[in-house]
Amino acid sequence: MAIDTQTRYTAKDIVVLEGLEAVRRRPGMYIGSTDQRGLHHLIYEIVDNSVDEAMAGYCDSVEVTINADGSVLVSDDGRGIPVDIHPATQKSALETVMTTLHAGGKFGSGAYKVSGGLHGVGASVVNALASRMRVEVGRDNYTYYQEYSRGAPTTEVVQELGLGNRGTSIAYAPDPDIFPSLNYDFNAITEHLKQVAYLNRGLRIKIVSHRHAEQMKGDVERSYYFEGGLSDFVANLNRGRKTFQSEPFYFEKTVDATVVEAALQYNDSFHESIFSFANCISTEEGGTHLTGFRAALTRAINDYAKKQNLLKNDQANLSGDDVREGLTAVVSVKITDPQFEGQTKTKLGNAEVKSIVESAVVVALSQYLEEHPTEGRLIVSKCTTAQKAREAARKARELVQRKNALDGSSLPGKLADCSERNPALSELFIVEGESAGGSAKMGRDRRFQAILPIKGKILNVEKAARDKIIAHEEIRALIAALGANEGEEFDPDKLRYHKIIIMTDADVDGSHIRTLLLTFFFRGMLDLIRGAYLYIAQPPLYRIQVGRKVTYVYSDEEKDEVLAGMNGKRAIHLQRYKGLGEMNPEQLWETTMDPETRNLLSVVIEEGRGAAEAEKMFSELMGEEVAPRKKFIQAHAQSVKDLDI
Repeated sequence: MAIDTQTRYTAKDIVVLEGLEAVRRRPGMYIGSTDQRGLHHLIYEIVDNSVDEAMAGYCDSVEVTINADGSVLVSDDGRGIPVDIHPATQKSALETVMTTLHAGGKFGSGAYKVSGGLHGVGASVVNALASRMRVEVGRDNYTYYQEYSRGAPTTEVVQELGLGNRGTSIAYAPDPDIFPSLNYDFNAITEHLKQVAYLNRGLRIKIVSHRHAEQMKGDVERSYYFEGGLSDFVANLNRGRKTFQSEPFYFEKTVDATVVEAALQYNDSFHESIFSFANCISTEEGGTHLTGFRAALTRAINDYAKKQNLLKNDQANLSGDDVREGLTAVVSVKITDPQFEGQTKTKLGNAEVKSIVESAVVVALSQYLEEHPTEGRLIVSKCTTAQKAREAARKARELVQRKNALDGSSLPGKLADCSERNPALSELFIVEGESAGGSAKMGRDRRFQAILPIKGKILNVEKAARDKIIAHEEIRALIAALGANEGEEFDPDKLRYHKIIIMTDADVDGSHIRTLLLTFFFRGMLDLIRGAYLYIAQPPLYRIQVGRKVTYVYSDEEKDEVLAGMNGKRAIHLQRYKGLGEMNPEQLWETTMDPETRNLLSVVIEEGRGAAEAEKMFSELMGEEVAPRKKFIQAHAQSVKDLDI
């Protein structure tokens, strides 16, 4: 075998990145991305350090300022970063923390019993990705500061006589070489900070933005302070709903240095909304603390129901699904050595936390039910009603399964399936109406694209019990086509397609159908969204033809721009598509279905606002209560352009 000496792999090919150079070379490894999400992540990393001071009991307020030029200032009134000489680096501890990865007070030194900044890389990563940074520390009546550029110090640590102010202020400018755009989403940032304030009772968080002054018409300041903490969080999530308790149940208990907090309140909806956190980090995938909470809830309510003779002798115990229907809850634990599963810290793995949370919640909730008999009976009544609906849904599902077995197929007859059997290579288009479904079936690539037409508007699952949902024909067809079940039994590993694409008309009815489908997926198949399997097709609004040249445009603004550039040309033929059925199969393929030319929107739970904000949005806009929906429409009516009714 011949060896090409020009491509030999030797020691000189091994690149050693010094200091923070690795962060600048691969920023995505540390902050996820260099788009808006990464830009926000820089703020959150610095704020997390201030929150760690708050959880340790040394910080009462945090202030975030976004300047007009896109630079950011984060200040707190904590103890201030230490400035004395570090024994290992022989440099100021301030410089060590700001310029060294994995340097901080969170690795068993005793400075922090509880910390959200698990890896100790936050401040130094932000420094590495900033074109300039200045850190000021107030300690012992002195002010200390040091300046940096792209992670490297540009000054020594300077000491000046201070005014007695205590705390840390970090000002930085994101490096334009790393971040192509300084496009901050003010609402996303404020929602994230609001959530942090809920989780840290008594901490005041203020954000001021000069960069959004014009966009927000001068209203660029928000301040959050929640004396009730998690109780206020749950009450806010349940705002506009009919609740079974006048105020949320809340408790806090410390067991062997682990702090357990929980708040819960039942409402008249048919869905559970439980949000869990560990050291103020959102654990979207749950973990041992959530498992312990759910087990405690089921146990405490069953014990109470039996003790009060609220379950008939022959009645089965309430299941976990039964006791969680209509529940809004927040569970938060603060532990000294959190073990998160995965790089994204979305699932807590500490085995001992399950039993700690379960025992603490059982005792506290049992006592609450005993002391609040009216609320207790209402809660049990809600749970037993859910049990009856679940049993009816089970019978409906079994009936459908028996019918399918007799038919010899479990797939809906209206599904035009693809020949590809690898889910990772397969797509399902959920199409509005038979007309559009016909065009899509003829225009698709049968090898990997399946089509499921749906008839009319599906059931609004936000306002329907489980048995009604399962009995709905179009929803049953959708569940069968996807092959992964729904609700608690949903299993993304059984999905028959890894791209599920909603394709509806560009009118009011199409928007409504799309919203109903999104509501169903959020309530019944949340992991479908979390796994990034769900998309929305973007069909064109107009077809513009001049001679033989055809241009498709996807917005009124784009149409005006194209038409403005056609002055002096021949006759222009402009066609407005009001429905997918108006396009012939070739046009539908070319504009909306061809992977080479189409535009798809990925449906995700927005970073910053998270599932809690999405939960609130679906509840307000799709729930029974009219007032919150009316308020939303009034607030956003001016932003709707050219509404096509």
